[in-house]
Amino acid sequence: MALAAARARTLRALSRPRPPGRVPLPVPSRSRCSPAGAPGALPPGGYRAWRERAARDPAGFWADVARGWLRWDSPFHTAWQPGDTAGSARWFLGGRLNVSVNCLDQHVEKSPNRVALIWERDEPGTAVHVTYRELQDLTCRLANTLKKYGIQKGDRVAIYMSVSPLSVAAMLACARIGAVHTVVFAGFSAESLAGRIMDSGCKAVITYNQGVRGGRTIELKATVDEAVKNCPSIKHVFVAQRTDNKVHMGDRDIPLEEEMSKADSVCPPEPMDSEDVLFMLYTSGSTGKPKGIVHTQAGYLLYAALTHKYVFDYQQGDVFGCVADIGWITGHSYVVYGPLCNGATSVLFESTPVYPDPGRYWEVVQRLKINQFYGAPTAIRLLLNYGEEWVKKYDRSSLRVLGSVGEPINKEAWQWFYQVVGEGRCTLVDTWWQTETGGICIAPRPSEEEAEIVPAMAMRPFFGIVPVLMDENGEVIEGNDVSGALCIAQPWPGMARTIHGDHQRFIDAYFKAYPGYYFTGDGAYRSHEGYYQITGRMDDVINISGHRLGTAEIEDAMADHPEVPETAVVGYPHKIKGEGAFAFIVLKEQTAHVDHIKEELKTIVASKIAKYAVPDHILVVKRLPKTRSGKIMRRLLRKVVTEQSSNMGDVTTLDDPSVVKEILDAYQKYKEKNSS
Repeated sequence: MALAAARARTLRALSRPRPPGRVPLPVPSRSRCSPAGAPGALPPGGYRAWRERAARDPAGFWADVARGWLRWDSPFHTAWQPGDTAGSARWFLGGRLNVSVNCLDQHVEKSPNRVALIWERDEPGTAVHVTYRELQDLTCRLANTLKKYGIQKGDRVAIYMSVSPLSVAAMLACARIGAVHTVVFAGFSAESLAGRIMDSGCKAVITYNQGVRGGRTIELKATVDEAVKNCPSIKHVFVAQRTDNKVHMGDRDIPLEEEMSKADSVCPPEPMDSEDVLFMLYTSGSTGKPKGIVHTQAGYLLYAALTHKYVFDYQQGDVFGCVADIGWITGHSYVVYGPLCNGATSVLFESTPVYPDPGRYWEVVQRLKINQFYGAPTAIRLLLNYGEEWVKKYDRSSLRVLGSVGEPINKEAWQWFYQVVGEGRCTLVDTWWQTETGGICIAPRPSEEEAEIVPAMAMRPFFGIVPVLMDENGEVIEGNDVSGALCIAQPWPGMARTIHGDHQRFIDAYFKAYPGYYFTGDGAYRSHEGYYQITGRMDDVINISGHRLGTAEIEDAMADHPEVPETAVVGYPHKIKGEGAFAFIVLKEQTAHVDHIKEELKTIVASKIAKYAVPDHILVVKRLPKTRSGKIMRRLLRKVVTEQSSNMGDVTTLDDPSVVKEILDAYQKYKEKNSS
């Protein structure tokens, strides 16, 4: 009943005429209703018809798209099997394919010399172009090397590398032989890497001797060495060379390029079942342990490719510039799998937005003639502070579409991105999605020709996405101009299938709060016109520079300090990073050298998680606000750091309500001290 109502509301919204008085943004001269350049084509009818059909007849819609878009070894017999329990939907049953064939071989057959990747290396002006034929050769040699050392279908392989063609080839090589890759962001600590390796049971690690970023050298191999000391499952560490510097090579270390030079350049692809695992990617939750999100073959690839094509108006010949790291889902979906499945030229950005100066992004746009630029609000806010001259110094006339990803973008940053970077002529898509969704779920495009875009709003659900808002009682909120918990009412092919090793945690995290719906963990507002605006996380997860991080992870790390019996971490608004971490700590009695302890805590968090997770502020308090059952009331701490103490709400459930005044006094003294 609720699903039917959600679908009906979606269909009504799709047929609603555009309200008067809004000024639509300019759209590219090429028709948005033309699927030219895509591997497949959507049926006639335009976007409204496609959205309506995807909501009304998901099995039929996705079956038609999948047959035309992907290359199959064996056709599927059932497009969608809903499943008898929450989170158990399956797609394209009976179908077999290989993801690397879809990303490489089919394009090599038609256009072997088309550029697949442009590696924008850290060193300015040293871009490397890699054709589809060259990437296929690299992938097959790497795949055969993995096979030589015993990596088989179903084995897990960790990839701990900076952004490069070889790191992309490592992902595709795993896909080619049926191994499961788990890419770990090359900024994570040895302990974080080890935890992911142990949880996933990886058999091998692929890494570089060192990484290079922002003019600095990063000791990747040394981090791997430290991590695998506690990982008995690791049999081999494949080491590639990013720099000329030598690193220690032990008994299980394999010089990767040397072995690849001996390997055959042809590797027969392993036919994979549609629902076989393609990769695992770890993401933070409201509990301390990161979750190994599992994505499967056909559904993920199809959804990544379709969203890449239609959200960004990708046309054959475009240079697509997503500046995300491959260690995050954005890099998976919109640097690697989506663009390569569509035969695109994808930019690999190894550097930082301010190296060697704040004009780096725009110099790259000019030199590479990038058509779509997809970046994070954190970077846009950072560059905004440097003024317009660094942008206007470079020719950005090639840009047609701008994109924002990772967190909601604020209006000031949106206007600067649109007016200054895009010169008021580029479509700007503020995209909302998650690691768990596989690809973009809500974005201003696709839409009908010349449809409006509201600044700093994700707006429209993609094909097959049926959003609903839920109230505190678990009831669907009807109508517009309302806010609630953002849920999705029906499955879509790109959604995650489980959490590795803990399917019950998957059910509890995403389907328990609102039975029958996928709960995103985000709140949202639905406007008068039926558009969606994301209002932020509803659980104890904060978004630092676009990286989702559970506050419990930081708390667990800090709790290792012998002088810190209790900690509580909350997020607070940060001008550049979007959100920052604010830690409240209780020290043991008679503890001295408080400032030294704070520095030790920062070091612990950096070593156990990553540098970006280090709290910006650490405040010592005598005690934390707890309920009578011992639960820490973090919402009160959030009120303190966001200076909403006049609206603390109900504190009668606290074991001792006087603790609130204690903390407010301590915060005020801390604020005065740090502002002087």
